[in-house]
Amino acid sequence: MAMSPAVHPAERAAQLRSRLHEASHRYHVLDDPEIPDVEYDAMLRELDALEAEHPELADPDSPTRRVGAPPSGRFEPAEHAIPMLSLGNAFSAAEVEEFVARIAKETGEADPVFSVEPKFDGLAISLRYEHGRFVLGATRGDGAAGENVTANLRTIRSIPLQLRGTQPPAVLEVRGEVYMPRKGFEEYNARALANGDKPLANPRNGAAGSLRQLDPNVTARRPLAFYAYALGEVSAEVALPLTHSQTLAWLRGLGFPVSLLVDTARGSCGLLAYFTRIGEQRDTLPYDIDGVVYKLDRYDQQRTLGHVSRAPRWAIAHKFPAQEVATTVEAIEVNVGRTGAVTPWVRMTPVQVGGVTVSRATLHNADQIARLDVRVGDSVIIRRAGDVIPEVVQVIDSRRPRGADGQPLHPSYRLPERCPDCASAIEHIDGEVVARCTGGLVCPAQRKQALIHFASRRAMDIEGLGERIVDALVDHGFVHGIADLYRLSVDDFVAMKQRADPAVGELPESEMAGKIATKWAENLVTAIAASRDTTLGRLLFALGIRDVGEATAKALARHFGALTPLLDADEATLQQVPDVGPVVAARIAHFFAEPHNREAIAALHAAGVHWPEGAPASADAGPLTGKTVVLTGGLASLTRDAAKDRLEALGAKVGSSVSKKTALVIAGTDAGSKLAKAGALGIEIWDEARLLAYLAQHA
Repeated sequence: MAMSPAVHPAERAAQLRSRLHEASHRYHVLDDPEIPDVEYDAMLRELDALEAEHPELADPDSPTRRVGAPPSGRFEPAEHAIPMLSLGNAFSAAEVEEFVARIAKETGEADPVFSVEPKFDGLAISLRYEHGRFVLGATRGDGAAGENVTANLRTIRSIPLQLRGTQPPAVLEVRGEVYMPRKGFEEYNARALANGDKPLANPRNGAAGSLRQLDPNVTARRPLAFYAYALGEVSAEVALPLTHSQTLAWLRGLGFPVSLLVDTARGSCGLLAYFTRIGEQRDTLPYDIDGVVYKLDRYDQQRTLGHVSRAPRWAIAHKFPAQEVATTVEAIEVNVGRTGAVTPWVRMTPVQVGGVTVSRATLHNADQIARLDVRVGDSVIIRRAGDVIPEVVQVIDSRRPRGADGQPLHPSYRLPERCPDCASAIEHIDGEVVARCTGGLVCPAQRKQALIHFASRRAMDIEGLGERIVDALVDHGFVHGIADLYRLSVDDFVAMKQRADPAVGELPESEMAGKIATKWAENLVTAIAASRDTTLGRLLFALGIRDVGEATAKALARHFGALTPLLDADEATLQQVPDVGPVVAARIAHFFAEPHNREAIAALHAAGVHWPEGAPASADAGPLTGKTVVLTGGLASLTRDAAKDRLEALGAKVGSSVSKKTALVIAGTDAGSKLAKAGALGIEIWDEARLLAYLAQHA
């Protein structure tokens, strides 16, 4: 298939790309290949050689670009223009019937029509196309923002790099699932074992791990595929179909793979019949599914029903029965969490559940232990549904070890009266099923968890301060409270390392200096120092107040503006904050009423931790209200998250991609395509110095 001398290189490249795109579409989307693999490979090699010989022909959408790109080093956040909602779950026919009955009542339609589809067991992603070209791909993340994995998604052959048709939408966001086909998973693991490499645990983990590789070339070697199932943002000029099922057919026409098992069904009887049909095919499908999804088909009815919290009211996932296996209890232990919650666990003979080897399972609380009467030596049934922590659901009484007299060999288990980590009393609070250690920050277990949470990315963002280092710092007496982190030196970390690993102490002092006092210690001290400059919202979240998540912490910071009025607020005042109810208000007030918590905050302030304060204000009334700001490149003076927090506090919406709606681009070092696009669109551009001056002006 060598190029004819009479054919211009640009013309030949266009021919090859067109034929390769069509062949890929027929193979991956239509499942109807028209050329053998050897012919496809020959054309791909010819195109690759042609592009190498004529660099001016380079095209980011070329089929040759699917093989990967240089490692990115880290993933940037990607904000979703429309949140990626999760789904509520149904586990029984009765729950499905209740779901349909509610929708029938609210729509006035006796037997509403639903679009029905398999629930793929992979990783949800969003694909953004601008004028028909794939420009951004992101994971679901927390629903509001995910990880920018565009380079890795480009390696998946079933994802179109350019939409089919002559008039693509200005903006089209398509959502779907990246998964690993069973055959590809098995073949990959066979090669891994033959090469002495670590095999993948299961197809779902394989898909998620492959998509988060820093090197897209690694992703390109993984057998990944994609199915589309929904829309996100779509530009206003597009006349969308009136139903979800019609939209899926429209997406198929644009070049997206859509499951052939997608169908429509009417009423609860139709939904349950579909559930049964797909369940019977489950084991023979070429990919893993863990249920089916029902979506009200008509968009006008979807809009009427709306959504609650993070889930639409017009859709639900009907899960298949959880996978269950039997194993043996070797020991019963308790774990003390960050809030003092005492959770009992069973340590058991390792067993495979859903493709994952597990050796521990939760018993939740004392009530669960009493209900099941779990004892050491028992044979138990454990359940693992999806990513849920394995749990003990049943004791097989007939297998319980018994003595000659027929009595159980082991007594019933009771929670300890004293904390295994600090010997403080374990209390049972009226109205709560969870027992709690009363030791607070004097409890090493709580102290460790509190420190890990304090250092986490969404809290104080101390890079490198992970669980193992926190364990060593606490175990060897270097840290007793959160403020102690800011008194640590490189020498402290060296000494900690020496105590944690006695063998290190046997090295000659000069060699030890070279092996222990290494860059990692200096990096940790630098990261801890950098975290001193924070925001009130981050600080409140980092303190680990029970039931105060990131969103509530930001709401408190916006409402009060400063720490002192928050410290002095009573429960009634706290309930004036959006989304803070009586229970959370009581917990916040109780936290700040405790002297040791106030002492910890004072110690942080004395250690140099600081945050901007001002009068109570809403982000909706800031100087950047209504403006979309995009950050690109590296900032030397503050982290990207810190910059985002400061901008949001001034009312800005911080976006992940540059468009005509972007009001401002802040460009740091090594800014790339976003800076170039901003310049082409005439968007205002600031450097880091101007950003810092602006933030100082509005501090």
